[in-house]
Formats: sequence, structure tokens, C-alpha cells
Amino acid sequence: MSVSRRGLFPAHFTFGAATSAYQIEGATRVDGRGVSIWDEFCGWKGRINGGDTGDRSCDHYFRYRQDVALMRKLGLQSYRFSIAWPRVLPNGTGPVKRAGLDFYKRLLDELLAADITPFVTLFHWDMPAALMRKYGGFMDRRIATDFADYAEIVVRALGDRVKHWITLSEPFEHAFLGYAMGAHAPGVRRPWSYPTVMHHQLLAHGMAVERIRNERPDAEVGIALSLTPIHPSAEGNPEKNWTASVTANELMNFITLDPLLRGSYPEDLYRRLRWFQPHIAHDDLRRIQAPLDFIGINNYQREYARYRRWVPFINSWFDGGGAIAESEITTENVQYTSMGWEVYPAALREVLSWLRRGYGNPPVYITANGAAFDDALIDGGVHDPRRVAYIAAHLMEVQQALGEGSDVRGYFAWSLLDHFEWAEGYSKRFGIVHVDHETQVRTIKTSGLWYAKQIRAHIAANEQENSYSTV
Repeated sequence: MSVSRRGLFPAHFTFGAATSAYQIEGATRVDGRGVSIWDEFCGWKGRINGGDTGDRSCDHYFRYRQDVALMRKLGLQSYRFSIAWPRVLPNGTGPVKRAGLDFYKRLLDELLAADITPFVTLFHWDMPAALMRKYGGFMDRRIATDFADYAEIVVRALGDRVKHWITLSEPFEHAFLGYAMGAHAPGVRRPWSYPTVMHHQLLAHGMAVERIRNERPDAEVGIALSLTPIHPSAEGNPEKNWTASVTANELMNFITLDPLLRGSYPEDLYRRLRWFQPHIAHDDLRRIQAPLDFIGINNYQREYARYRRWVPFINSWFDGGGAIAESEITTENVQYTSMGWEVYPAALREVLSWLRRGYGNPPVYITANGAAFDDALIDGGVHDPRRVAYIAAHLMEVQQALGEGSDVRGYFAWSLLDHFEWAEGYSKRFGIVHVDHETQVRTIKTSGLWYAKQIRAHIAANEQENSYSTV
């Protein structure tokens, strides 16, 4: 199975893998790192599967050289990772912890020496707990200024090594799971806070973009959005389910795309949420719509919506991954991952078509795409053909989108390593590299070997193309 034949991906297309700080770094009490909301959340009884924590995780803080060597062995052209805010500013503001910045400098130097382009995410959910205690995190608009200050500090320190910056990762998940449902850190269960938290995240993004541009005018800046098509459920009233899916898409997807790329929130959605609308200052939407160099897309599946009269204001109910037990199954010729998510590669091309047709076809990176399956280390190897098939099918959707005119610049497999998977702890494995969390031994899976082969084929095809062009 091969997807990297000559001409299928443009020469500038980059193949990489992605991680996030809290999910792999460990060393949560090392070199003056502050406490994050995830450190605290993991300490609350019953919140994390198996009582797991990110205290050690993949021990990447101490094993980063080994991990970069693995990336080089895989032939990765780029690597997306995040900065831990509390490692740089233990209290979210105030004195800078130089040891934290120095760690990222060492990591970046190692990547650049290996000819791997870094894509750096400034926030992937691990806010300093001090800011949650101080004013409620993203429930208060003061967070936007504090985040922009943090972004400026990081870019000033690392901007000589990094060109590609991502402000936030998956603001929908952080707002919905963290502040509305309480299933993720900070564990707040206030559904009515969702619009306010979303607005403050986007405002923080826009203000950070301004600071990054001021510090590094040549930087390329974007944001990583989780975009998941919501289709109408086949159960119940088809017309009402279709209407519910429209509203659910606004609530989950267009609540970020519209203000970022059109300068306004979805009108119908905000009419429905009129009692919970955040305060929007006169300059907020202009700042949120700050010009971007790319949009990052994180996509794993599609979901469904059903009409429900008893759901206040929205009248829809998500009926996607939650409708399937969290187990790896195949039923009625449809496969589900160990997260209970449907394998539906066409969702990725659907999202790309949204951006092409409705938002001016901005440059796009697929900043996260992957699947958790029940992997097992057997005789020194991990054979994971379902993950190979998953990545291959999604890359084929990217190829088709390119043929339709989408401006896709790269693909990042989620994830490089088996990691701490948030509320699921270590029970789910997304990596193309297996990690034994007891011994910290890394083993490249079949999917990693396959991915390396695709990268080699992509590079070889473009070298051959270049040789033809010079004849």
C-alpha cells in the first residue's frame, strides 16, 4: 500500500508527526516548572482512567535526543510539538524560568541539526494552575493579555530557531470538555460558560498573533482547529435532524472558522445563545480576524446530531463517538477505533472543501490525524495494519483534495509516541512508535515503518521530478 507516488504530493509538501507537552514530557516537578491545570486534574479521584498522571509520561524531557533520533530514522521532515506554559512562566505571569526555555532551545537545536522543521504550538491545554485560581482561566478576558505576554516571551527567546507558530490547539475541545462538561482540565461544569471561553481563547489567539508579528515579521502563524463534520442522524425525524446538524456544526466547527476567517460569529448560533453571549469589545473581532499564514486542521472522524426538544436553545444532541462503546470493533462494515470513533476518511476531504469553498481556500496543514488501536508488543515488534490503513486512507483524501484545488501544505501524523491520552490515561495508543511506559523503551511500529517508506518515496519522487526539469 503506497500513497507517495510521483506527482501525488507537491514538492513543498511536508510529512511530519505531532505531540503535545503534557502528553509526553513528564518531569512535572523539574527545573522549577509550575503546576498546570492538568497536574491538578490528575490528582482528583476518578477523573483519569486508572489513576494515571502525566508526571513521567514518555520521559521526553530527559529523552528528547533519543526521540529526535527516532524522528530522523523515520525520515520526518517536520515535527509539531507544544511549549508547556508553566515550564516557562510557573505562575502564568511574572518571572521567566530560564531552565524551561533552555530545554526548548536544546530540543530545537537537536531538530535543526537533524534537518527537521519545527512547528511550535504555544498552548495545548496545560495552563498554569495559578491563572485558574487567580481569575478562572479562560472564563475571564484577562487571560488574553496574559497569553499574549507569554507568547511574546517565547517567540522572543526561540524565534531565531522557529519559523512556524501555532497559537492554540483545538479550542473547541478545551472549551467544551474542560469548561462545559468538566471531563478535562480544569474540570469546570458550566455549560453556559462555553461561548465566553471560546471567545476568550480566540481573543488570546488574535492578540498573540499581533505579538508574534511584532517580534518576528517573517514568521508563519496559524491555529490548529479540530474540525469534525456533524451529519444528521439516521434515527428520528430526517428534517429536524438535518436542522440539528446545521446548528451542531455551528456550535463545534464554525464558531471558530467564522470569526477567524470572516470576522463574525455564526448569526443563528449566537441568536440561540443570546442569554449566554460573552462581552465582545468593539475591537475584539478585528483582533481575532488577524491575517493568518495557514489554518491547521485536526480531524479524526465524523459525528452525528439528533433533534432533541429538551436540549435548551440548541435542540441537537451529538450522537457520534459516544454512541459506540469505547472499544475497537467493526460492525455493519464500519470500523471504530479503540476510542469508539468511526473510521470515516472522507470527513477530512469534507473539511478541506469547507475551507476551499467557503473561506477563500487558505493554506492548510493537517496538524493532527491518527487513530488509537489496541496495539501489542509481540516478539519485539508491533504490527498495526489498521493504523496503516487509517493513515493511508486519509492521505488519499488529501490527495483528492489537492486535485480539487485545496492548498494543503503538509500532514502530521498523530502521534509520534504512545502518550498520556488525557482522561483516558495510558489506556489508548495513538503512536506510530510504541512506548513501554514502565521501561520507556521505544519500538517503531509497522505504521511507523510504513510512514517512513512513504516519506522516502515522496522525497525520491520530487528529486526525480527536479532531475527531469533540468534536462
